[in-house]
Amino acid sequence: MEPTTFLYTFLLTTFLIYTALLLLRRRRTPPLPPGPTGLPLVGSLPFLDPSLHTYFTDLSKKYGPIFSLQLGSKLAVVISSSSLAHAVLREHDNTFANRDVTETGRLFSYGGNDILWSPNGPTWRMLRRICVHEMLSPQSLDAVSSIRQQETRSTMHHIHASSGNQVDIGAEMFLNVMNVVTNTMWGATLEGDEERESVGMDFKEVVANITDLLGRPNVSDFFPALARFDLQGIQSKMAVLMDRVDSIFERIIERRSCDEGKRTKKDLLEFMLRMEREGGDSKTPFTMSHVKALLIDMFTGATDTTSTAVEWAMAELLNKPDILKKLQDELDQIVGKDKLVEESHLSQLHFLSLVIKETLRLHPPVPLLVPHCPSSPCTIGGYLIPEGTRVFINVWAIQRDPSKWTDPLEFKPERYLQQGLQRDFGGKDFDYFPFGSGRRICVGIAMAERMVGYFLATIVHSFDWKLPEGKDVDFSEKFGIVMKKAIPLVATPTPRLSKNELYN
Repeated sequence: MEPTTFLYTFLLTTFLIYTALLLLRRRRTPPLPPGPTGLPLVGSLPFLDPSLHTYFTDLSKKYGPIFSLQLGSKLAVVISSSSLAHAVLREHDNTFANRDVTETGRLFSYGGNDILWSPNGPTWRMLRRICVHEMLSPQSLDAVSSIRQQETRSTMHHIHASSGNQVDIGAEMFLNVMNVVTNTMWGATLEGDEERESVGMDFKEVVANITDLLGRPNVSDFFPALARFDLQGIQSKMAVLMDRVDSIFERIIERRSCDEGKRTKKDLLEFMLRMEREGGDSKTPFTMSHVKALLIDMFTGATDTTSTAVEWAMAELLNKPDILKKLQDELDQIVGKDKLVEESHLSQLHFLSLVIKETLRLHPPVPLLVPHCPSSPCTIGGYLIPEGTRVFINVWAIQRDPSKWTDPLEFKPERYLQQGLQRDFGGKDFDYFPFGSGRRICVGIAMAERMVGYFLATIVHSFDWKLPEGKDVDFSEKFGIVMKKAIPLVATPTPRLSKNELYN
């Protein structure tokens, strides 16, 4: 069939299906969730605001805490209340444990072979077990604490050299996290700072472009029958980027093979390559595609989220000097101005933990979480959610719900000192779950806690910070896979430790 004939046939078929869905919507028992009617063929696609989290929040005020939208040929359901989030992520966790994989996500994950997009089943359970018990366990994180210390001290030295000049805090934190993650994953393979920096900068560029494409609306995801035409060219761009990623991985893995038996240091790549040689476990194979998919997961999952969280925390602290001073007072008491922050101090820095909790309440890294997809029809809140629906959990709105939080838009770390408001990141409290909940909860929580806490404590303890003259903190958001600041946070550091040699 010619492409033009196919397109006309597809559009006519979609129109008839859309009309039938409108009729069925009124007759279903239980019915579909309420929502805007939209237009024939395209549904609500033309009306989507780029800031989906706020757009969905506004729609929830009109249609309620569960509503649906027709997005092309795909049905989407948005959950905006803690009770309904509990129903999806706890009561019906197994049903909603799958993903609606995007076309770019499929390319990014080597065909869905990573922990993010892999369907619920034996392969996903194996990948999660590798991440949780081998790569991100307390023992594994302790084993690479020296890498975090080394890279953080290097960042502190670089910021000190910029004293009196404006510093892009988010950019500094991104480079810090990038160096930590790359050295943790394959640092034992690369020789010398120059080679590590070269690979790291290659990765920085390609990952920035990958993250952009992953968050870009793609016609292929709303009209799967058109995916093979790649009308916007997004899939082809992602394929080019992943070819670059693959060449970097191949270079590193080849070097690792040549150095077999010569290494004294261990890293995550060595563990995964050993698993790949052994073929996985007794039930599920572990292939080179899984190795590469987990490597790119670790890199993209840690860099943007961690650096962005530190940047948001600093923005809130600079906007509230009294809270910043209280945090510095705690650091001076626990650490002292004649010493540097160590990871061992984190358990004693109680106000720091409150600052991080409040930052992640107001600025969850992934405001709509990664969409869930029911494997069978399910009733939630009295409404039918059909199999294959793309389900968004608006954690950004839930964590700002005025019926659950006093002064929900205010940055108040002390709120967690109140009786009954002690929150954690475990996903059991559905008023507060910035890392998700259920079996698809983020596997990197322990690593994120350590890195955000350590990096934030270090730059707050080591420097006083001042905004540019006449400037206030801009809190505008840039929606994407990770919710970043629309305008980077720039401030001027001044050393505050007692001895200059501490910055060397």
